[in-house]
Amino acid sequence: MAIREATLADEAQLLPMMRKLAEQQPGAIKFDEPAVRGRFLSVPAFGKAWLLCAGSKPVGYVVLTLGFSFEFHGHDAFIDELHIEAAFRRRGYGRQAVAFVEKRAHEMGVNAIHLEVDRGNDPACELYRRAGYQDHDRFLMTKWLNGEAQ
Repeated sequence: MAIREATLADEAQLLPMMRKLAEQQPGAIKFDEPAVRGRFLSVPAFGKAWLLCAGSKPVGYVVLTLGFSFEFHGHDAFIDELHIEAAFRRRGYGRQAVAFVEKRAHEMGVNAIHLEVDRGNDPACELYRRAGYQDHDRFLMTKWLNGEAQ
C-alpha cells in the first residue's frame, strides 16, 4: 500500500468514499457533499488527509484533524475518518494507515490522538484496540451551534 497526501485535485476520488463511510451501518448519517467540498483540504490548519492506494488506485483514505487540549498537554488530534473500500479490507491497510498517521502526528507535535467508533462496528474497534487505543469510559456529546442535527 502506498500513502500520499490528498489535495484539492483528489476531491473527485475522495467524496464518493466519504459518502460510503458516512452512510454505512451502524450509525449512518446523511452525507452533505456541498458542506464538505473544498473546505478541509484548502485549510492546512484543520489537519491533513491522505489517500491509501493499491498501486496508483485510491482504495481508502484517512483524515487527521488538529486541536488543543490542556488535559493532553498541548496539541491533540482526531483520526476523524478512516475508510477502506470493502474489497480491500482485512489486508492490513487499516493497521498501516493508523501507524502512518501516528508517525505523522508525532512529527507535527501532537501529544495524543483520539477517535470515535460507532457501537457495533466491531472490526474497527478491534483494529484500534490492537493499535493501543483505549476506551476512557466517557461519552462523546455534541451540540450543533447552527441548529442542525445529523
